[in-house]
Amino acid sequence: MRVITLIVFDLDGTLIDSAPDLQAALNTMLTEAGRRPLLLDEVIAIVGDGAGVLVRRALAITGGLGAESETDRLLARFLAIYEAHAADLTYAYCGVEQTLAALRAAGFRLGICTNKPERMSCAILAKLGLDSYFSAVIGGDSVPGARKPDPRHLEAALVALGGAADQAVMVGDSINDVAAARSLGVPVIVRTGGYGAVPTEDLGADIIIREFAELPAAISRLS
Repeated sequence: MRVITLIVFDLDGTLIDSAPDLQAALNTMLTEAGRRPLLLDEVIAIVGDGAGVLVRRALAITGGLGAESETDRLLARFLAIYEAHAADLTYAYCGVEQTLAALRAAGFRLGICTNKPERMSCAILAKLGLDSYFSAVIGGDSVPGARKPDPRHLEAALVALGGAADQAVMVGDSINDVAAARSLGVPVIVRTGGYGAVPTEDLGADIIIREFAELPAAISRLS
């Protein structure tokens, strides 16, 4: 029987809705570059693989990629804008803080494994008052050359939490979360309504939840 003591969460689309701030930062960068702004649904469709991929996808659908040096310049500009405003419009989903508090009180160790840069992730968690619930935050730049769906990224989170795959469950919203967990033999709980391009029911999760308050019961079913 699996005894779950570690819970690793994705961030964007799982714990928080960060799309409005991502949209605002992208659109400032795009407007400065003489390109059209993106609709919120367009931003949601390209989120999930890190800032570099996000900016390249945004450029691709607003006129195409230019020289690599120009892409790098625009990425740096986006990061500067976003870092200054990363939690202006971002909020935690309903029930997140209460559920995190209940899980910590029950003795679980909680961590984050996100493709968002680590420093920005920590700043957003602090701004939203969620940072104290997590014993480890592994960002998209925390493990050189590895980010989800690369299992080394999730493995780094498990190591930082002081445990192993057979003690863990992954909670996410996208195919990257599921793929990383499956590579390590970690069960996956997926929350509906996130940012993943693949429909929730097609992700192959062990359990699907619609409300965050359902999470403790879902974890119990896996133990």
